Amino acid sequence: MMTSLSPAPWKRPLSVAPMLDWTDRHFRFLARLISRHTWLYSEMVTTGALIHGDMERLLRFNPAEHPVALQLGGSEPAELAHCARLGADWGYDEINLNVGCPSDRVQNGRFGACLMAEPQRVADGVAAMKNAVSIPISVKTRIGIDHRDSYEELADFIARLLTAGCDLVILHARKAWLQGLSPRENRSVPPLRYDVALRLHADFPQLPLVLNGGITTLEQARHWCQSLSGVMMGREAYQNPWRLARADRDLFDDPHPLPSRHQVLEAFYPYVEDCLAAGIPLNSLSRHLLGLFNGCPGAKRWRRALSEQAHRPGVGVEVLRQAAALVDDDTQAVRETQPLAPTAA
Repeated sequence: MMTSLSPAPWKRPLSVAPMLDWTDRHFRFLARLISRHTWLYSEMVTTGALIHGDMERLLRFNPAEHPVALQLGGSEPAELAHCARLGADWGYDEINLNVGCPSDRVQNGRFGACLMAEPQRVADGVAAMKNAVSIPISVKTRIGIDHRDSYEELADFIARLLTAGCDLVILHARKAWLQGLSPRENRSVPPLRYDVALRLHADFPQLPLVLNGGITTLEQARHWCQSLSGVMMGREAYQNPWRLARADRDLFDDPHPLPSRHQVLEAFYPYVEDCLAAGIPLNSLSRHLLGLFNGCPGAKRWRRALSEQAHRPGVGVEVLRQAAALVDDDTQAVRETQPLAPTAA
């Protein structure tokens, strides 16, 4: 098992959203090479999968990923408490409950956004997790579902979470349509309501509140950090991971020299080699690198080379090195040579 670094829990200017099939441990290791302080979240892990499945595969992460949170999907308080204990034992810095995912599969399992219709069940789950572990418990939620989107109902939901001991709320400032919109459409069709986040903050000033939805730049993050506890960036952080490069300097007051993208790659290679030796195919790692050079001369050649070569059986780090030689790095950075903090383990 791993030991948590127990970082100060509410200094949360920037975090990367939990995203299924995207924020696995390989992407999180890469993100940590780019930013030392941005909070990272796991993909959602359901309580059923964790209790009955391959716990080691689902919970394993690299110590370099700290601070890192485990997101759970579930609705039974006893199961949530059990899985929260597992996450804490494995060294996660926070346990997060998913009350925001609108997919049919999630609804059929009675978790995700549909739980907003059962506020006391959510509160009971939070209380059970809070009693089970000493690390922070957070909830990621929408502002409403379907036609149940009044501010009064949302405020009642937040009040129940606070009474149950919730330490942090991450608010995706859109409601979710559980019928009629796909998960993809639910990320963009319902309008963003940042005013709701500000009103909640005014009514519940004692509850740390992180804003999610439509955040794509550090300038936006700085703006909202003046009013709220922080922001969470989603798809933009994955598709353009270099967005995170200046976060340490601009949001966390850490002026360490900014590495170039090629330096980040060099630091990533030992991790890749360790994964390859463990039988993990190269394309399971290279897929997270496709957006690393977005905006640089040769970025298209980089993506094409990875797409054409990384899936071939038996290929190794040389594919990444050859692809990297095709692209220039336009990073505006101090070029001091320095070791990057995370190392493969």
